[in-house]
Amino acid sequence: MIVGNNFALPAIRAATTTIPVVFVGGADPVRTGLVKSLNKPGANVTGVISFAFALTAKRLQLLHELAPKSAAIAVLLDPNAAEIGPEEREAKEAARALGRDIMVVKAGTAPDLEAAFATISHARPGALLVGGGAFLSRSQHRQIVAFAAQQALIAIYLLREAVVAGGLMSYGTSQLDAYHQAGVYAARILKGEKPADLPVMQPTKFEFVINLKTAKTLGLAIPSGVLAIADEVIE
Repeated sequence: MIVGNNFALPAIRAATTTIPVVFVGGADPVRTGLVKSLNKPGANVTGVISFAFALTAKRLQLLHELAPKSAAIAVLLDPNAAEIGPEEREAKEAARALGRDIMVVKAGTAPDLEAAFATISHARPGALLVGGGAFLSRSQHRQIVAFAAQQALIAIYLLREAVVAGGLMSYGTSQLDAYHQAGVYAARILKGEKPADLPVMQPTKFEFVINLKTAKTLGLAIPSGVLAIADEVIE
């Protein structure tokens, strides 16, 4: 089976140690105990890892290019996400390196998110970085995009779907490529290979997506240097 959510993996591992499982996820499977090592998973689980938290510095750098230098950047994180610790540390270290002030706000439920919106609205930051985890990047991305539009925030998301929904920009692992890689592994397993012998794959393709319509609504001129590195521009 192919699993696209890291939170389901512990339950699946507890239920079976024989049925092959191929995952696509952002958490470190070694740290969470799903595999023995990336090179030798050693059990019935292997897959594709995105290490989403490791992209935080790059995403903050992109915001830094567009947001007023005097303004703080809000960083919205999910406290229930598997990589909340590394993601928060990465954000703080990247902010120090850039000389930017950040405010970390956390939300892992719908009521938490409403409270986070109120906190951000009151603080009036100049930009917003939306963290990883299924809650923020998948189930609530439309609500966050609507909030960012209401507050006229320069925002960056992890997945392309948020930009398609009207968000300004995203930078993250190509989900299409990740699921393609997972499908390749599933085919190899069906032909007789064992998950224990298939190294956990790390991302090979990243995508930077910009929504120019949203930029125009914000009255934001995207620098030519930033546009030049975009993999996709939505107009």
